[in-house]
Amino acid sequence: MNFELVKKEVIKFTKDRDWDQFHTPENLAKSISIEAGELLECFQWSPEYDEQAAKEEIADVMNYCILLADKMGISIEDAIMEKIQQNNKKYPIDKSYGSSKKYNKL
Repeated sequence: MNFELVKKEVIKFTKDRDWDQFHTPENLAKSISIEAGELLECFQWSPEYDEQAAKEEIADVMNYCILLADKMGISIEDAIMEKIQQNNKKYPIDKSYGSSKKYNKL
C-alpha cells in the first residue's frame, strides 16, 4: 500500500469527525507519548506479548505522527531520509557495527 494513501486516510478520518480542532501540535505530541506508553505496556512484565495489541498501539503512534507531521508541514519521508543521513555520519559502520554504544562513546 502507498504511504500517501495511508496518510490521506488518516487525515480524512480526523476531518470527517471534526477532530482537527483538537489536534494542536502540542496535543498531538502528547498523544504520541501516551500511545507509546501504551505500546510499552504490551511488554511490561514479560518478553512475551500480544501481537494484536502491540500492532494496534504501533498504529496509534503512527497515526498521531502522521497527523503531527501534516500539521507542522513536515514530509515524513524527507524527515526520515535526513535523519538516516545524519545517523550514517554519527554511526559509521566501521565503528558502530555490532555495538550499542552512543555515537560519542564509539
